[in-house]
Amino acid sequence: MMGIFSQAGSHLRGVTSAHQKPREDDKAPEDTEPDDTSILDEDEGSIILSLISQLRVGMDLSRVTFPTFVLEPRSMLERITDFMSHPDLIFGAETFDDPEERFIRVLQYYLAGWHIKPKGVKKPYNPILGEFFRCRYDYSNGTQGFYIAEQVSHHPPISAFFYISPSNHLSILGELRPKSKFLGNSVSTTMEGENRVRLLGKEEDGEYVITMPNMYARGILFGKMVLELGDTCVMKNEKNGLVCDLDFKTKGFFSGTYNAIAGKIRRNSTDVGEISGRWSHVMDFKNSKTGAKRVLFDAVKDGQNVSPKWVPPENEQESNESRRLWTQLTAAINAKDMDKATTAKSAVEEAQREQRKRLEESGEKHVPRFFKFEDGKWVPKIEIPKDPEAATEVIREWIFASCPSAKSTSPVNNVNSKTTAAIVTPVSPASPSKAETRKDSKTPSPTRP
Repeated sequence: MMGIFSQAGSHLRGVTSAHQKPREDDKAPEDTEPDDTSILDEDEGSIILSLISQLRVGMDLSRVTFPTFVLEPRSMLERITDFMSHPDLIFGAETFDDPEERFIRVLQYYLAGWHIKPKGVKKPYNPILGEFFRCRYDYSNGTQGFYIAEQVSHHPPISAFFYISPSNHLSILGELRPKSKFLGNSVSTTMEGENRVRLLGKEEDGEYVITMPNMYARGILFGKMVLELGDTCVMKNEKNGLVCDLDFKTKGFFSGTYNAIAGKIRRNSTDVGEISGRWSHVMDFKNSKTGAKRVLFDAVKDGQNVSPKWVPPENEQESNESRRLWTQLTAAINAKDMDKATTAKSAVEEAQREQRKRLEESGEKHVPRFFKFEDGKWVPKIEIPKDPEAATEVIREWIFASCPSAKSTSPVNNVNSKTTAAIVTPVSPASPSKAETRKDSKTPSPTRP
């Protein structure tokens, strides 16, 4: 999203008063860190002023084109892979006999995905219809993970995604349906959709279903721009009667803590424990029965231990594959050339409009390549064998059939992170005391709490 430069303050306050009196919780937090805020230069601010003058409170922003300098140089389809960055937190979850411990392991996976973001306040590219992103993870224990995401609908925008690591007994299926609105001094994005996690080695658990918090870009009319996660999301596992209500707390103008979370895990009507901390720093779990406290994820200490992903080289990617599709826009943003970025972005969007026009004129409907809508959900178009080795081969061929180097290229030279996370073989359940000692290791382990 975007920030506002101070010289425009008086004009911006005029825009605000014409629509809505700023609310106390609509102001930018005062104690944010430098990497969490954005301030525009004069040219950028002028563009924002022109854009905001056309907005009305409550307006749906799905058809509003934001300027290129507010963009993170990657597609939303790739942004979702952030939640697969710390597999050590969830691999091996099926080996625990205690369903509460398995539930906590899945919760860890989800909480560890939020800390990865660009400097300042940015939004990823809105995927175009038919765009897809694929990648592979090569883990140090010789296993692999696979990810495919596709934009299956344009109006409303829906991104479907699927991750699976057969040898590590894990699959994650989900969809995102973002809806953005202008609120006066902020923009809200309601993240409809859910993650559906399955521990393939514990099929009797069924799905672990997780919803998403909402996002708020604060301070767009005055002060510094800052991005916050807010409101409540829910994780539940119906088979074992487990539920966690998580509150992503937005910071008030006078009090509160930036990026704070709080939550409670319940099993049927019994309290299991409480979640507390900050999603950008350290998050803890306190057991209601014993009072024992453990770290769920330490973004400061372990945040750089991101599992690298291998992405096909652009010369092997298809024309609607994310990195190739947006390559000129990404290059222009990285070069900080706003004019070229605007031209590149417009070219992609105009091509999409022409494609939709052709479909409408012919009476045809777009048919997604990798996903189908079934029983109210977007699911992958593939039958997966039960045997992990056979499943790995089938999935690799399904996702990378058009990519010659998919079986031979090492991911080492094609990663997006500075640090490679070592993934070790899932082990049997450890006692709480042994699991606690894992926190002191520099290399993450599947049994770390």
